[in-house]
Amino acid sequence: MWDTIAGAGSGEVLPERNLSGKYELGKLLGYGAFGKVYHARNVETGQGVAIKSVSKQKVIKGGHVAHIKREISIMRQLRHPHIIKLFEVLATKTKIYFVMELAKGGELFAKVAKGRFSEDLSRRYFQHLIPAVRYCHSRGVFHRDLKPENLLLDENWNLKVSDFGLSAVKDQIRPDGRLHTLCGTPAYVAPEILAKKGYDGAKVDVWSCGVILFVLNAGYLPFNDRNLMALYRKIYRGEFRFPKWTPPALARLLSRLLDTNPETRITLDEIVNDPWFKKGYKEVKFHEEFEDLKSDRNDGDRFINAFDLISFSPGFNLTGLFTDSDSKENSNEVFVSKESPERVIEKIEAAATTVEDVAVAGGKRKEWGLTLEGQDGNFVIELDVHRLTRNLVVVEVRSRENGVEPIHEIWKNKIRPMISGLIYRPDADGPISGLL
Repeated sequence: MWDTIAGAGSGEVLPERNLSGKYELGKLLGYGAFGKVYHARNVETGQGVAIKSVSKQKVIKGGHVAHIKREISIMRQLRHPHIIKLFEVLATKTKIYFVMELAKGGELFAKVAKGRFSEDLSRRYFQHLIPAVRYCHSRGVFHRDLKPENLLLDENWNLKVSDFGLSAVKDQIRPDGRLHTLCGTPAYVAPEILAKKGYDGAKVDVWSCGVILFVLNAGYLPFNDRNLMALYRKIYRGEFRFPKWTPPALARLLSRLLDTNPETRITLDEIVNDPWFKKGYKEVKFHEEFEDLKSDRNDGDRFINAFDLISFSPGFNLTGLFTDSDSKENSNEVFVSKESPERVIEKIEAAATTVEDVAVAGGKRKEWGLTLEGQDGNFVIELDVHRLTRNLVVVEVRSRENGVEPIHEIWKNKIRPMISGLIYRPDADGPISGLL
Protein backbone atom coordinates (compact mmCIF):
# COMPACT_ATOMS: atom_id res chain seq x y z
CA MET A 1 0.00 0.00 0.00
CA TRP A 2 2.83 2.41 0.75
CA ASP A 3 4.54 1.78 -2.59
CA THR A 4 6.48 4.50 -4.35
CA ILE A 5 6.61 6.90 -1.42
CA ALA A 6 9.79 8.62 -2.53
CA GLY A 7 11.43 9.57 -5.79
CA ALA A 8 10.82 11.90 -8.68
CA GLY A 9 7.13 12.65 -9.05
CA SER A 10 5.09 14.12 -11.86
CA GLY A 11 5.09 17.53 -10.23
CA GLU A 12 1.38 17.36 -9.41
CA VAL A 13 0.50 19.25 -6.25
CA LEU A 14 -2.23 18.33 -3.78
CA PRO A 15 -4.98 21.01 -3.79
CA GLU A 16 -5.00 21.30 0.02
CA ARG A 17 -1.58 22.85 0.50
CA ASN A 18 -1.86 23.06 4.28
CA LEU A 19 -2.98 20.12 6.38
CA SER A 20 -4.13 20.68 9.97
CA GLY A 21 -1.88 23.72 10.15
CA LYS A 22 0.97 21.29 10.71
CA TYR A 23 2.05 20.05 7.28
CA GLU A 24 2.72 21.92 4.08
CA LEU A 25 2.12 19.61 1.15
CA GLY A 26 4.21 19.63 -2.01
CA LYS A 27 4.83 17.58 -5.11
CA LEU A 28 3.38 14.20 -5.98
CA LEU A 29 5.84 11.41 -5.27
CA GLY A 30 3.91 8.41 -6.53
CA TYR A 31 0.80 6.29 -6.51
CA GLY A 32 -0.31 3.63 -4.07
CA ALA A 33 -3.07 1.03 -4.13
CA PHE A 34 -5.62 3.40 -2.59
CA GLY A 35 -4.36 6.90 -3.27
CA LYS A 36 -1.49 9.24 -3.98
CA VAL A 37 1.63 10.02 -1.98
CA TYR A 38 3.01 13.53 -1.63
CA HIS A 39 6.11 15.11 -0.24
CA ALA A 40 5.31 17.34 2.73
CA ARG A 41 7.07 19.42 5.35
CA ASN A 42 6.29 19.74 9.03
CA VAL A 43 5.99 23.51 9.38
CA GLU A 44 7.02 23.42 13.04
CA THR A 45 10.14 21.30 12.74
CA GLY A 46 10.99 21.57 9.05
CA GLN A 47 11.12 17.77 8.85
CA GLY A 48 10.30 16.23 5.48
CA VAL A 49 7.63 13.52 5.47
CA ALA A 50 5.60 11.51 2.99
CA ILE A 51 1.81 11.86 3.20
CA LYS A 52 -0.55 9.42 1.58
CA SER A 53 -4.00 10.77 0.73
CA VAL A 54 -6.76 8.16 0.65
CA SER A 55 -10.37 8.68 -0.38
CA LYS A 56 -12.78 7.33 2.23
CA GLN A 57 -15.41 6.71 -0.42
CA LYS A 58 -13.01 4.66 -2.54
CA VAL A 59 -11.95 2.56 0.44
CA ILE A 60 -15.53 1.92 1.56
CA LYS A 61 -16.86 1.10 -1.92
CA GLY A 62 -13.91 -1.17 -2.60
CA GLY A 63 -14.46 -3.07 0.64
CA HIS A 64 -10.98 -2.20 1.91
CA VAL A 65 -11.84 -0.85 5.36
CA ALA A 66 -10.61 -3.95 7.23
CA HIS A 67 -7.50 -4.01 5.04
CA ILE A 68 -6.50 -0.45 5.96
CA LYS A 69 -7.36 -0.87 9.63
CA ARG A 70 -5.17 -3.98 9.80
CA GLU A 71 -2.28 -2.22 8.09
CA ILE A 72 -2.50 0.71 10.49
CA SER A 73 -2.66 -1.68 13.41
CA ILE A 74 0.46 -3.46 12.14
CA MET A 75 2.47 -0.35 11.34
CA ARG A 76 1.86 1.27 14.73
CA GLN A 77 3.58 -1.75 16.35
CA LEU A 78 6.75 -1.53 14.28
CA ARG A 79 9.54 0.79 15.39
CA HIS A 80 12.77 -0.40 13.81
CA PRO A 81 15.60 1.51 12.08
CA HIS A 82 15.05 -0.46 8.88
CA ILE A 83 11.26 -0.16 8.70
CA ILE A 84 9.37 2.88 7.40
CA LYS A 85 7.75 4.63 10.35
CA LEU A 86 4.14 5.74 10.43
CA PHE A 87 4.02 8.95 12.45
CA GLU A 88 0.33 9.73 12.64
CA VAL A 89 -3.06 9.53 10.94
CA LEU A 90 -5.09 12.62 10.05
CA ALA A 91 -8.62 12.79 8.70
CA THR A 92 -11.19 15.12 7.18
CA LYS A 93 -14.74 14.34 6.08
CA THR A 94 -13.61 12.92 2.74
CA LYS A 95 -9.94 11.99 3.13
CA ILE A 96 -7.61 10.01 5.36
CA TYR A 97 -3.97 11.06 5.49
CA PHE A 98 -1.13 8.80 6.55
CA VAL A 99 1.96 10.71 7.66
CA MET A 100 5.07 8.58 7.16
CA GLU A 101 8.81 8.71 7.22
CA LEU A 102 10.22 10.06 3.96
CA ALA A 103 12.68 7.80 2.14
CA LYS A 104 14.65 10.26 0.01
CA GLY A 105 16.70 7.58 -1.75
CA GLY A 106 13.71 6.02 -3.50
CA GLU A 107 13.13 2.34 -4.21
CA LEU A 108 15.90 -0.24 -4.09
CA PHE A 109 14.37 -1.60 -7.28
CA ALA A 110 15.29 1.57 -9.17
CA LYS A 111 18.93 1.11 -8.18
CA VAL A 112 19.28 -2.58 -9.02
CA ALA A 113 17.37 -2.06 -12.29
CA LYS A 114 20.40 -0.08 -13.49
CA GLY A 115 22.69 -3.04 -12.92
CA ARG A 116 23.61 -5.73 -10.40
CA PHE A 117 25.24 -4.82 -7.11
CA SER A 118 28.69 -5.83 -5.96
CA GLU A 119 28.95 -8.66 -3.45
CA ASP A 120 29.66 -6.23 -0.62
CA LEU A 121 26.75 -3.95 -1.48
CA SER A 122 24.40 -6.92 -1.84
CA ARG A 123 25.51 -8.13 1.57
CA ARG A 124 25.07 -4.66 3.10
CA TYR A 125 21.44 -4.40 2.06
CA PHE A 126 20.74 -8.01 2.99
CA GLN A 127 22.16 -7.25 6.44
CA HIS A 128 19.61 -4.42 6.68
CA LEU A 129 16.72 -6.54 5.44
CA ILE A 130 17.07 -9.63 7.62
CA PRO A 131 17.05 -7.86 11.02
CA ALA A 132 13.95 -5.90 9.95
CA VAL A 133 12.11 -9.06 8.90
CA ARG A 134 13.27 -10.85 12.01
CA TYR A 135 11.92 -7.97 14.10
CA CYS A 136 8.54 -8.16 12.33
CA HIS A 137 8.31 -11.88 13.02
CA SER A 138 9.14 -11.32 16.68
CA ARG A 139 6.07 -9.05 16.77
CA GLY A 140 3.91 -11.68 15.08
CA VAL A 141 3.86 -9.85 11.74
CA PHE A 142 4.56 -11.58 8.41
CA HIS A 143 5.07 -9.24 5.45
CA ARG A 144 4.20 -11.66 2.59
CA ASP A 145 5.12 -9.22 -0.18
CA LEU A 146 8.82 -8.55 0.19
CA LYS A 147 10.42 -7.35 -3.05
CA PRO A 148 12.84 -4.57 -4.13
CA GLU A 149 9.92 -2.26 -4.97
CA ASN A 150 8.90 -2.37 -1.29
CA LEU A 151 12.41 -1.71 0.00
CA LEU A 152 13.23 1.99 0.20
CA LEU A 153 16.42 3.92 0.87
CA ASP A 154 16.88 6.93 3.13
CA GLU A 155 19.25 9.83 2.54
CA ASN A 156 22.13 7.78 3.97
CA TRP A 157 21.32 4.84 1.67
CA ASN A 158 20.03 2.70 4.52
CA LEU A 159 17.33 0.22 3.62
CA LYS A 160 13.75 0.65 4.90
CA VAL A 161 11.04 -1.99 4.56
CA SER A 162 7.66 -0.58 3.51
CA ASP A 163 4.23 -1.61 2.21
CA PHE A 164 2.58 -3.78 4.86
CA GLY A 165 -0.69 -3.92 2.92
CA LEU A 166 -0.55 -7.70 2.46
CA SER A 167 0.92 -8.44 5.87
CA ALA A 168 -0.60 -11.06 8.13
CA VAL A 169 -0.61 -11.32 11.91
CA LYS A 170 -0.75 -14.36 14.15
CA ASP A 171 -4.48 -13.88 14.71
CA GLN A 172 -5.03 -14.86 11.07
CA ILE A 173 -3.38 -18.25 11.51
CA ARG A 174 -5.93 -21.05 11.27
CA PRO A 175 -6.22 -23.98 13.70
CA ASP A 176 -3.85 -26.01 11.50
CA GLY A 177 -1.13 -23.48 12.39
CA ARG A 178 -0.93 -22.08 8.88
CA LEU A 179 -1.95 -19.08 6.80
CA HIS A 180 -4.13 -19.74 3.77
CA THR A 181 -4.58 -16.42 1.96
CA LEU A 182 -3.03 -16.47 -1.51
CA CYS A 183 -1.05 -13.28 -1.97
CA GLY A 184 2.28 -11.85 -3.03
CA THR A 185 3.97 -10.85 -6.27
CA PRO A 186 4.29 -13.80 -8.73
CA ALA A 187 8.08 -13.76 -9.19
CA TYR A 188 8.65 -13.61 -5.41
CA VAL A 189 5.95 -16.01 -4.24
CA ALA A 190 7.04 -19.14 -2.35
CA PRO A 191 6.28 -22.60 -3.81
CA GLU A 192 4.20 -23.67 -0.81
CA ILE A 193 1.76 -20.81 -1.48
CA LEU A 194 1.21 -22.24 -4.95
CA ALA A 195 0.40 -25.62 -3.41
CA LYS A 196 -2.65 -24.03 -1.72
CA LYS A 197 -2.32 -26.23 1.36
CA GLY A 198 -1.51 -23.51 3.85
CA TYR A 199 1.89 -22.09 4.69
CA ASP A 200 4.10 -20.67 7.42
CA GLY A 201 4.30 -16.88 7.06
CA ALA A 202 7.87 -16.76 8.40
CA LYS A 203 9.12 -19.31 5.86
CA VAL A 204 7.40 -17.47 3.02
CA ASP A 205 9.20 -14.25 3.96
CA VAL A 206 12.52 -16.10 4.03
CA TRP A 207 11.91 -17.34 0.48
CA SER A 208 11.18 -13.78 -0.70
CA CYS A 209 14.39 -12.59 0.99
CA GLY A 210 16.21 -15.24 -1.03
CA VAL A 211 14.74 -13.95 -4.30
CA ILE A 212 15.72 -10.40 -3.33
CA LEU A 213 19.31 -11.42 -2.56
CA PHE A 214 19.50 -13.29 -5.87
CA VAL A 215 18.32 -10.15 -7.71
CA LEU A 216 20.86 -7.92 -5.95
CA ASN A 217 23.70 -10.25 -6.93
CA ALA A 218 22.52 -11.20 -10.41
CA GLY A 219 20.65 -8.14 -11.62
CA TYR A 220 17.75 -10.32 -12.77
CA LEU A 221 15.13 -12.66 -11.28
CA PRO A 222 15.89 -16.33 -10.50
CA PHE A 223 12.44 -17.31 -11.78
CA ASN A 224 11.11 -15.51 -14.83
CA ASP A 225 8.76 -16.37 -17.68
CA ARG A 226 6.19 -14.43 -19.69
CA ASN A 227 3.75 -17.29 -19.20
CA LEU A 228 2.47 -17.17 -15.63
CA MET A 229 1.87 -20.92 -15.37
CA ALA A 230 5.36 -21.63 -16.71
CA LEU A 231 6.74 -19.20 -14.11
CA TYR A 232 4.88 -21.00 -11.34
CA ARG A 233 6.20 -24.38 -12.52
CA LYS A 234 9.77 -23.08 -12.31
CA ILE A 235 9.17 -21.76 -8.81
CA TYR A 236 7.48 -24.95 -7.64
CA ARG A 237 10.37 -27.05 -8.96
CA GLY A 238 13.05 -24.60 -7.86
CA GLU A 239 14.50 -24.29 -11.37
CA PHE A 240 17.11 -21.53 -11.43
CA ARG A 241 20.79 -21.04 -12.20
CA PHE A 242 23.39 -18.88 -10.49
CA PRO A 243 25.29 -16.37 -12.64
CA LYS A 244 28.93 -17.35 -13.10
CA TRP A 245 30.20 -14.55 -10.85
CA THR A 246 28.32 -15.79 -7.77
CA PRO A 247 30.82 -16.54 -4.96
CA PRO A 248 30.55 -20.12 -3.58
CA ALA A 249 29.62 -18.92 -0.07
CA LEU A 250 26.81 -16.80 -1.46
CA ALA A 251 25.62 -19.63 -3.69
CA ARG A 252 25.39 -21.92 -0.66
CA LEU A 253 23.30 -19.38 1.25
CA LEU A 254 21.02 -18.76 -1.73
CA SER A 255 20.49 -22.50 -2.15
CA ARG A 256 19.25 -22.71 1.41
CA LEU A 257 17.09 -19.60 1.04
CA LEU A 258 15.49 -20.89 -2.18
CA ASP A 259 14.91 -24.40 -0.85
CA THR A 260 11.49 -25.45 -2.18
CA ASN A 261 10.90 -27.52 0.96
CA PRO A 262 9.83 -25.07 3.70
CA GLU A 263 10.71 -27.62 6.38
CA THR A 264 14.39 -27.62 5.45
CA ARG A 265 14.62 -24.00 4.29
CA ILE A 266 17.06 -21.89 6.29
CA THR A 267 15.59 -19.89 9.18
CA LEU A 268 16.23 -16.25 10.03
CA ASP A 269 18.26 -17.27 13.08
CA GLU A 270 20.41 -19.48 10.89
CA ILE A 271 20.87 -16.71 8.34
CA VAL A 272 22.42 -14.33 10.88
CA ASN A 273 24.93 -17.06 11.77
CA ASP A 274 25.81 -17.84 8.15
CA PRO A 275 29.50 -17.11 7.35
CA TRP A 276 28.67 -15.07 4.23
CA PHE A 277 26.09 -12.99 6.07
CA LYS A 278 28.25 -12.43 9.15
CA LYS A 279 31.14 -10.81 7.31
CA GLY A 280 31.37 -7.24 8.61
CA TYR A 281 27.93 -7.51 10.19
CA LYS A 282 27.15 -5.25 13.11
CA GLU A 283 23.87 -5.90 14.83
CA VAL A 284 21.69 -2.81 14.79
CA LYS A 285 21.01 -1.54 18.28
CA PHE A 286 18.04 0.66 18.96
CA HIS A 287 15.65 1.56 21.73
CA GLU A 288 11.92 1.43 21.18
CA GLU A 289 10.33 4.45 22.79
CA PHE A 290 6.60 4.34 23.36
CA GLU A 291 6.00 7.00 25.99
CA ASP A 292 2.27 6.37 25.97
CA LEU A 293 2.74 2.64 26.54
CA LYS A 294 4.64 3.01 29.78
CA SER A 295 2.87 1.96 32.96
CA ASP A 296 2.99 4.11 36.07
CA ARG A 297 3.46 1.56 38.83
CA ASN A 298 2.61 4.07 41.55
CA ASP A 299 -1.00 4.68 40.60
CA GLY A 300 -1.78 1.86 38.22
CA ASP A 301 -2.33 4.15 35.22
CA ARG A 302 -2.92 2.23 32.03
CA PHE A 303 -1.28 4.00 29.12
CA ILE A 304 -2.36 2.97 25.64
CA ASN A 305 -0.66 3.69 22.35
CA ALA A 306 -2.33 6.45 20.35
CA PHE A 307 -2.94 4.03 17.50
CA ASP A 308 -4.84 1.75 19.88
CA LEU A 309 -7.30 4.63 20.08
CA ILE A 310 -7.63 4.54 16.31
CA SER A 311 -8.99 1.00 16.48
CA PHE A 312 -12.15 1.95 18.35
CA SER A 313 -12.59 5.67 18.88
CA PRO A 314 -15.07 7.66 16.72
CA GLY A 315 -13.52 10.90 15.53
CA PHE A 316 -9.92 9.96 16.28
CA ASN A 317 -10.08 6.57 14.69
CA LEU A 318 -10.56 4.46 11.63
CA THR A 319 -13.81 3.03 12.97
CA GLY A 320 -15.21 6.54 13.21
CA LEU A 321 -13.74 7.43 9.85
CA PHE A 322 -15.77 4.80 8.03
CA THR A 323 -19.05 4.85 9.96
CA ASP A 324 -21.70 7.41 10.74
CA SER A 325 -21.22 8.35 14.37
CA ASP A 326 -24.90 9.38 14.58
CA SER A 327 -26.15 6.05 13.27
CA LYS A 328 -28.76 4.46 15.47
CA GLU A 329 -27.15 1.09 14.83
CA ASN A 330 -24.00 2.26 16.58
CA SER A 331 -24.55 1.92 20.33
CA ASN A 332 -20.87 2.40 21.22
CA GLU A 333 -19.05 5.69 21.68
CA VAL A 334 -15.62 6.85 22.70
CA PHE A 335 -14.56 10.34 23.72
CA VAL A 336 -11.43 11.95 25.09
CA SER A 337 -11.25 14.05 28.24
CA LYS A 338 -8.62 16.15 29.99
CA GLU A 339 -10.15 15.37 33.38
CA SER A 340 -8.75 12.68 35.67
CA PRO A 341 -10.35 9.19 35.50
CA GLU A 342 -11.78 9.65 38.98
CA ARG A 343 -13.35 12.98 38.05
CA VAL A 344 -14.82 11.55 34.83
CA ILE A 345 -16.50 8.69 36.69
CA GLU A 346 -17.74 11.04 39.41
CA LYS A 347 -19.38 13.45 36.95
CA ILE A 348 -20.97 10.72 34.83
CA GLU A 349 -22.37 9.02 37.90
CA ALA A 350 -23.78 12.32 39.20
CA ALA A 351 -25.40 13.04 35.82
CA ALA A 352 -26.88 9.54 35.50
CA THR A 353 -28.53 9.65 38.92
CA THR A 354 -30.61 12.65 37.83
CA VAL A 355 -32.11 10.75 34.89
CA GLU A 356 -35.38 8.93 35.51
CA ASP A 357 -35.19 5.11 35.37
CA VAL A 358 -31.38 5.12 35.33
CA ALA A 359 -29.41 3.71 38.25
CA VAL A 360 -25.80 2.79 39.03
CA ALA A 361 -25.66 -0.99 39.11
CA GLY A 362 -25.14 -2.18 42.66
CA GLY A 363 -21.76 -3.73 43.28
CA LYS A 364 -20.70 -3.22 39.67
CA ARG A 365 -18.73 0.01 39.94
CA LYS A 366 -15.13 -0.62 38.87
CA GLU A 367 -12.03 1.38 39.82
CA TRP A 368 -12.07 3.28 36.54
CA GLY A 369 -15.40 2.18 35.21
CA LEU A 370 -19.10 2.37 35.81
CA THR A 371 -22.16 0.30 34.94
CA LEU A 372 -25.56 1.97 34.56
CA GLU A 373 -28.78 0.00 34.33
CA GLY A 374 -32.42 0.70 33.61
CA GLN A 375 -34.51 0.16 36.74
CA ASP A 376 -36.66 -2.29 34.79
CA GLY A 377 -33.59 -4.06 33.42
CA ASN A 378 -34.32 -2.78 29.92
CA PHE A 379 -30.80 -1.53 29.23
CA VAL A 380 -27.20 -1.58 30.41
CA ILE A 381 -24.55 1.09 29.81
CA GLU A 382 -20.94 0.18 30.61
CA LEU A 383 -18.24 2.83 30.80
CA ASP A 384 -14.49 2.26 30.99
CA VAL A 385 -11.85 4.95 31.37
CA HIS A 386 -8.28 4.42 30.14
CA ARG A 387 -5.40 6.84 30.43
CA LEU A 388 -4.10 7.84 27.00
CA THR A 389 -1.37 10.26 28.07
CA ARG A 390 -0.58 12.02 31.32
CA ASN A 391 -3.03 14.74 30.35
CA LEU A 392 -5.71 12.83 28.44
CA VAL A 393 -8.01 9.90 29.15
CA VAL A 394 -10.24 8.00 26.74
CA VAL A 395 -13.74 7.01 27.81
CA GLU A 396 -15.34 4.01 26.13
CA VAL A 397 -19.13 3.72 26.32
CA ARG A 398 -20.73 0.38 25.47
CA SER A 399 -24.43 -0.33 25.69
CA ARG A 400 -27.03 -2.98 25.08
CA GLU A 401 -30.80 -2.69 25.20
CA ASN A 402 -33.66 -4.99 26.04
CA GLY A 403 -36.49 -2.50 25.84
CA VAL A 404 -38.31 -0.32 23.34
CA GLU A 405 -36.49 3.00 23.70
CA PRO A 406 -33.14 2.93 21.89
CA ILE A 407 -30.37 2.99 24.46
CA HIS A 408 -28.29 5.39 22.40
CA GLU A 409 -31.08 7.94 22.81
CA ILE A 410 -30.88 7.63 26.60
CA TRP A 411 -27.14 8.18 26.54
CA LYS A 412 -27.05 10.75 23.73
CA ASN A 413 -30.06 12.88 24.68
CA LYS A 414 -30.27 12.51 28.46
CA ILE A 415 -26.86 11.79 29.99
CA ARG A 416 -24.29 13.03 27.48
CA PRO A 417 -25.52 16.68 27.36
CA MET A 418 -24.91 16.97 31.11
CA ILE A 419 -21.27 15.94 30.78
CA SER A 420 -20.38 17.96 27.67
CA GLY A 421 -17.80 19.85 29.71
CA LEU A 422 -15.80 16.64 30.11
CA ILE A 423 -15.28 16.13 26.39
CA TYR A 424 -12.04 17.34 24.83
CA ARG A 425 -12.36 18.39 21.17
CA PRO A 426 -8.95 19.12 19.59
CA ASP A 427 -9.00 20.53 16.04
CA ALA A 428 -12.80 20.62 16.16
CA ASP A 429 -13.09 22.28 12.78
CA GLY A 430 -10.20 20.66 11.02
CA PRO A 431 -8.44 17.33 10.47
CA ILE A 432 -8.25 14.97 13.43
CA SER A 433 -4.82 13.97 14.62
CA GLY A 434 -3.73 10.45 15.50
CA LEU A 435 -2.24 11.99 18.67
CA LEU A 436 1.26 10.57 18.26
